[in-house]
Amino acid sequence: MTLETTRLLLRQWKEDDYLPFAALNANSEVMRYFPAQLSRSESDALAKRSQSLITERGWGFWAVELKATGQFIGLVGLHTQDENSGIPQASLVEIGWRLASEFWGKGYASEAAERALRFAFDELNLSSVYAFTALENVPSQGVMIKIGMADSHNDFDHPMLPKGHPLERHCLYKITREQWLATSE
Repeated sequence: MTLETTRLLLRQWKEDDYLPFAALNANSEVMRYFPAQLSRSESDALAKRSQSLITERGWGFWAVELKATGQFIGLVGLHTQDENSGIPQASLVEIGWRLASEFWGKGYASEAAERALRFAFDELNLSSVYAFTALENVPSQGVMIKIGMADSHNDFDHPMLPKGHPLERHCLYKITREQWLATSE
C-alpha cells in the first residue's frame, strides 16, 4: 500500500533506498538526537525490518519519496511498542520520522506524518497515537505540535539508554482520535 500527499509518497522500501538511507543514518547532524550513528549493516537491517513489517501487516515505517523527482528522502510511519518496552502508556502505536537533512525545513516531515496519522485513525481505527523523543530534540517536538499532538507531561528515562546518557530523558506526546478529528475537519 502506498500513501500519497501533495508532494510525497509513503511507500514500501526498495533496495535502491538502502544506500541513501545508510547515508542519512551515518550523518551526525541527522543522528544527533539518537544514541549513535548507524553502520551500513545496521542501517540495512533497519530498512529490511521496516520492509518486512510493512509486508506482514500493511503498515510501518514507510520509505518517503518526493513525487516530483522520485528521490528517497527518509522514513515516516507507525510502529508498535509493547507493554514490556518500558515506554509509558505502552502498549501503544508511535509515529516517527527521520529525513535527510537537506529536506528539513520544507514541511515534509509534518506532511508525511499527517498522512500517517490519517492512516492510523481512518484505516487502523486507533484510539490514540504517541510520539517520543529526547527532551533536547526541539525540532521533532515542533513537528509533533504541528500535527496536533500534545505533550502528555509524562517524561521518562528511555529504557534502551544507559543511566546518565545525555539523551536518556525523553518526552511523550499524544493525539487521540477525537483530537485528530477535531483538527482535520
